[in-house]
Amino acid sequence: MYGAILGDIIGSPFEFDRGDKTKEFDLFTKGCDFTDDSVMTIAVGEALLAVGPQATVKEIEEAVVTNMQDWGKRYPYAGYGGRFRYWLRERNPKPYGSYGNGSAMRVSAAGGLYDSLERTREVARATANVTHNHPEGIKGAEATASAIYMARNGSSKEEIKEYIEKEFHYNLDRTLDEIRPGYHMDETCQRTVPEAIIAFLESKDFEDAVRNAVSLGGDTDTLGAITGSIAEAFYGIPAVLIAECKSRIDKGMMTDVLDEFDHVLGRSVDTYSDEVDETQANQMIEAAIRPVLYSAG
Repeated sequence: MYGAILGDIIGSPFEFDRGDKTKEFDLFTKGCDFTDDSVMTIAVGEALLAVGPQATVKEIEEAVVTNMQDWGKRYPYAGYGGRFRYWLRERNPKPYGSYGNGSAMRVSAAGGLYDSLERTREVARATANVTHNHPEGIKGAEATASAIYMARNGSSKEEIKEYIEKEFHYNLDRTLDEIRPGYHMDETCQRTVPEAIIAFLESKDFEDAVRNAVSLGGDTDTLGAITGSIAEAFYGIPAVLIAECKSRIDKGMMTDVLDEFDHVLGRSVDTYSDEVDETQANQMIEAAIRPVLYSAG
């Protein structure tokens, strides 16, 4: 989940085309902060950890609803979309046919926890379906989680590209240079998820992937979150960026969920110390855990 949260934080100052559509920008500024993307990523991740690997779709959906409403109350001003803001306060919340990119921005935990692509897609569908039950909203979540799953299990970029194109019919043959000039604020899955995947495909490391995403403009925090979640699984994240991430989110709530996620993935919490020396800062944390994690059977 660190990749999604870092992408969100790094992209946050440039949302609504406030940047220059360039990769040359300060990675962290005073304007950087976590948004609804990070809050809902944590909410979904905590829900999946709570219900466990054998949970039914119904159990997953119920836990995700409860958690998203709970975290929404804790962080009421994180920047939620209008319809979702109302959903967070409803006593009997129902899906509302959205095809917005919120389903994809929050799904990274589903891509990291399970031991089969089929189960990963099933869980991704469940996390989307409670709000974004439009076919495009579900597709965006499934495609993102699938790319994460494949990246952490050793698939090449070409294999990821071919699978996403075949299964979800996204056009990934475009380049960032082709997309960038005409790309503007668009909060749909159809105009966010493919572009975020392309930003990953053209990257050389984690930071470069997020810079690619932000350089497109538009919904930069969500583009960064989606791209960052895939890039984390493929490249890992430098220790210095993990430390920066933990310094910019709330300790005691968000960090507790991330620490539990690390525990389930078999990563040492001590690895992510707030104090990072020069040697540690130059080491890569292997975030894409290859062994079986959450077994579905």
